Order: sequence, then C-alpha cells, then structure tokens
Amino acid sequence: MSGKKDGRLNKKVYEAELYRLQAELVKLQEWVREEGVRLVVLFEGRDAAGKGSAIKRVSEYLNPRVARIAALPVPSERQRTQWYFQRYIEHLPAAGEIVLFDRSWYNRAGVERVMGFCTPDEYVRFLRQCPVFERLLVEDGVLLRKYWFSVSDAEQERRFKDRLEDPMRRWKLSPMDMESITRWEEYSRAKDEMMVHTDIPEAPWYEVESEDKRRARVNMIAHLLSTIPYHEVTRPPLHLPPRPPSTGYRRLPRNERNRVPDHAATLTPPS
Repeated sequence: MSGKKDGRLNKKVYEAELYRLQAELVKLQEWVREEGVRLVVLFEGRDAAGKGSAIKRVSEYLNPRVARIAALPVPSERQRTQWYFQRYIEHLPAAGEIVLFDRSWYNRAGVERVMGFCTPDEYVRFLRQCPVFERLLVEDGVLLRKYWFSVSDAEQERRFKDRLEDPMRRWKLSPMDMESITRWEEYSRAKDEMMVHTDIPEAPWYEVESEDKRRARVNMIAHLLSTIPYHEVTRPPLHLPPRPPSTGYRRLPRNERNRVPDHAATLTPPS
C-alpha cells in the first residue's frame, strides 16, 4: 500500500520515488546546461505549506553552479524606488541555468497586499503588469513554472505549533507568520484575486495539495518533469588515470600545522 490510515504517503514508498525523481532532476539539469535552457520555478503558498522543504528536495543533488535558490530579503530603501520587478530580474537565469524562487514577485499580491505594505495603486498596477512581464519572459524563451502550495488552516496551525516547540526550527517563525493566522480569509481572498489575473495560458498556476508534505513533494517534482521535454544527455565516459610514480615529495609533519581537534573520538554510542 502507498498510503497510511492518516493519508500520509508510506515513508519507504516516498523515499524510493523521491530518489528516482531526483535522479531525473539531475538528467534535467544536464539537459538544461547542454541545451542552454533557462528554467524558472516559482514556489508560492501559505506560510508553513512546505515550499522550503520542497525546494530542498528539488535542489538536493543538483549542481549549485547550475541550479540556485533565490530567496530575496526585504527590499532596501533604494529598491523600493525601483520598478517593482527590477530586483527580481537580476536573479533570472542565463543560458544553462535553473533558478528556484523561494517566494517571488508574487509577494506583492500576497503579504504586501494583506499587510498593507503596498498602496492600492501599486497593487492594481502589479495585477496589470504581471501577466505582461511573464509573457515577455516566456516569449524570450524562458521556461516558467508556477506552483502554489495549499494547506488547510488546521494543518498550518499544527505546523506552527511544532515549530514553536522545536528549537532547531523556531527560527522559521516570525511575527508576520503569527499574523497570518488571524488573517486567513484575507490571504484567501488575495490568493483568489491573484489567480484570476495571473493564471494565464503562457504561464499557468499549478496548485499542490500539501496536507501531506511527502505527497506534495513527489507530486510537484513529477509534474515539473512532465512539463519539460528534456532527455538524457550522453556525456563522454570518465576514467581515473593511473597515478604517476613518486618524484620524492614528502609530506610536512602534521604537528607543524593547526589541526582540528578530534571531537569525534570523544563520542560514545547512544544508550
């Protein structure tokens, strides 16, 4: 069986399929590099919907010189005076590159709209310009894929509580995240309006059900791969050359260098 009673995808099934899909992502990467393709993938959705963990699984085995993550901070004072899309343009890929946007220009249609960080005029202008901007990208040959990770209010709250109790993940929470709980319906309305204006044939939205993160990850990756006509790139075989004979080099004594202490030697197996 591929699922559990609680609806979660079986862990062994998940890990096997994820690894297979990640192998295909490596093939995709090599095709992108060989063919000079420019690929942009947007990850959007509710706070704690699983965007970050999905990006992590997508990029896990990829070459960071080919595939990079763009997670932009709050704009500077100078950037606030620029055309809204300008700072995102700087992060778009060149030939043979993949860019994964951990949130993107759609901040304006979501958090900026709901929290009042943009004016009504700026918001309306975004909804008008965004489809034009994306059509220009696609017309120029950029492969643009947009994913919205959807999660219920109950599951989001559960994940927030888990993070609050986990010192290793508490940094993921901010006062803005807490505010999102009280503005659930406002975010829902903003998302619906955004979709009406920006779900265009040239760059459609794809919604990922993310109640079960395992399902969400494999579903999203499988879909991404299915939308791109990549093929395996044949590369010349590599062979380890034989080591040449020694020319008399002698390594310097180790005690003459600053060495990292052997902390591992102090560890004992857990009981």
